[in-house]
Amino acid sequence: MTTATTAEQRAAELGLVIPDYANPPYGTRYGTMKAFHRSGRTLTLSGITPEDRQGNKVFPGRVGSTVTLEEGYQAARYAAVNVLGLIRYAVGSLDEITGFVRTLTCVVVTPEFTDVNLVTNGAADLFMEVFGDPIGRSTSMGLGVNTLSGGNVFEMTAVLETRSPFEDRSL
Repeated sequence: MTTATTAEQRAAELGLVIPDYANPPYGTRYGTMKAFHRSGRTLTLSGITPEDRQGNKVFPGRVGSTVTLEEGYQAARYAAVNVLGLIRYAVGSLDEITGFVRTLTCVVVTPEFTDVNLVTNGAADLFMEVFGDPIGRSTSMGLGVNTLSGGNVFEMTAVLETRSPFEDRSL
């Protein structure tokens, strides 16, 4: 039974090792892109995959062939932990999130594999564990695809709502 009351406390209680995307900055390995975009209280995260900061992939391959459904689920869960790192990078704390608006997930699958949702639940389940309901529950779309960047089996992006609006102080 959990005694944690905040997302940061629940993540710690779960023993999650959340990556720091500030150093080296997220995205430089993939070319011209930014890690996130903020507008008002909306935070849009760039695509994130199940790989560590050194680029080592978790269960690369194709679900239904070289990757089992359970391994795909674990890869999705790993990518979701990476999403937590991007959230911290963007807004400083998981506690700043007031809602998951939408997630878009892609899973590399064989043409015969149709249980994409059972793989993507790896990410959805983690968000519910960390943020609880209703904050961690999002609208979602999961796609079975032929290939993803770098041979990854899973990739996702998310749109979130934040407690505080973004104020551009660069002008």
